[in-house]
Amino acid sequence: MITRFAFAIAVLACSQAAPSLAGEIAANAHWPRWRGPQDNGSTTVGSYSTEFNTSKNVLWKTSLPGTGCSTPTVSKGSILLTCPVDGQDTVINFDWDGKVKWRAGIGSQIPGKHRNSSGSNPSVVIDGDRLFAYFKSGNLAELDPSGKIVWQTNLKKFAKDTLFFDRGTSPITTKQCLVVAVMHNGESFLVAYEKGTGKQKWYVSRNYKTPVEGDHSYATPIVTDHMGMESILVWGAEHLTAHDAVNGELIWSCGGFNPDGAGNWVAVGSHVIAGDIAIVPYGRGSRLAGIKLGGEGDVTETHRLWTRKDTGSFVPTPLVHNGRVYVLRDRGEVECIDPKTGKTLWKDALPKHRAKYYASPVVAGDHLYAAREDGVVFVAGIKSGFKLVSENDMGERLIASPVPVANRLLIRGAEHLFCIGNK
Repeated sequence: MITRFAFAIAVLACSQAAPSLAGEIAANAHWPRWRGPQDNGSTTVGSYSTEFNTSKNVLWKTSLPGTGCSTPTVSKGSILLTCPVDGQDTVINFDWDGKVKWRAGIGSQIPGKHRNSSGSNPSVVIDGDRLFAYFKSGNLAELDPSGKIVWQTNLKKFAKDTLFFDRGTSPITTKQCLVVAVMHNGESFLVAYEKGTGKQKWYVSRNYKTPVEGDHSYATPIVTDHMGMESILVWGAEHLTAHDAVNGELIWSCGGFNPDGAGNWVAVGSHVIAGDIAIVPYGRGSRLAGIKLGGEGDVTETHRLWTRKDTGSFVPTPLVHNGRVYVLRDRGEVECIDPKTGKTLWKDALPKHRAKYYASPVVAGDHLYAAREDGVVFVAGIKSGFKLVSENDMGERLIASPVPVANRLLIRGAEHLFCIGNK
């Protein structure tokens, strides 16, 4: 029989454990951008559940008020995502119990037109205590940690949106600015706004003549280093370009991604960086290239290290983990590639199905997580080759990418946000 003293000690221990857990989450939960803190779609920190469904290992789930496809982003005690609420583009902040801390309406929404898309595709970007959100409507805003709008604007003042489908490019932040890339038929551009004030710091046109739809891009830029200088790496319109983060000026460009002039080679999946090499998927999933970073001017002939014409991904963005590139193709083929040579180290495939993969894969620890559009999340071991571990049916469509943070896996479905963890 438990004594009163022992019971009191147990109660005290439990009361002290809760703040410790909250502190652990605040310290370790950091996924501030769509592809994570390193822009590579992977983490080596934490231990994550490999078997789950709508009830098994679900720490909590919460209903979402509207249709959105933005991947959640995370910082400290907040989980941020976007969706429409009562016809308004809205940012929602959840705590780590799945409760809404606040909602912030930015302006009137424009709904998505594709069944696997929405007007709320871009992810919220977290930069310290600053939050930035962007929508298909062109609405762009900075919010403070309480959800108050610091400034807002609408990018359609620069050009009419001519994308065939729904805008997917997420904004990025440099040391001084918020930067958005808009790439479509007509006036394409990069624009930078000063953080905190919303003052426009620079605007540069980025126009290339391409076959039909080749100038449309849904890819997200990456902030990187160029000879000790902060630069912005942009993929779209059949060119990979690097721009000075201070003024947007072009540093170098690499073309040659469509030598035969094929039509409809739209850029959907984003590029990823492995060391000093950019891995670029193109050709509607049929091509993959490795481009050495650096140089000046046109580096098309000098910096293309390798080209693959037998693999690639159309919608899912590749990831980099422990120096290797992992490509998830739209039909579930998985390939591990050496970024320096472009050679395949191993390849395998997830179970065949008519459904496709729209979400980009992530790696947490030694496991790859891949969400299929019909709601199944596959987990595969990749430590030594490929081994399918589990098939996890979440019961609703999945377009956003899984997010591994603080030993928890956040999965955004069409109707719910799930928090998965080993109970």
